[in-house]
Amino acid sequence: MGHKWIIDVIADLRDFAERNGLPLLANQLEVTASVAKTEIETRLNGVGPVPNHANSQHVPPLEDIG
Repeated sequence: MGHKWIIDVIADLRDFAERNGLPLLANQLEVTASVAKTEIETRLNGVGPVPNHANSQHVPPLEDIG
């Protein structure tokens, strides 16, 4: 199946956010797409995993948001 599908899903989510007045979410999804592309290309080129520095940030579970 490959990895392209996840980029397409993120693009669909970004488009939805843009069409529905969610500019911060649309921007974050653009960043997410960029990270996904970089990480996938790195993996496909045989390089080890990209270091994950995001683990130092606390992200609340979805049920805690809203």
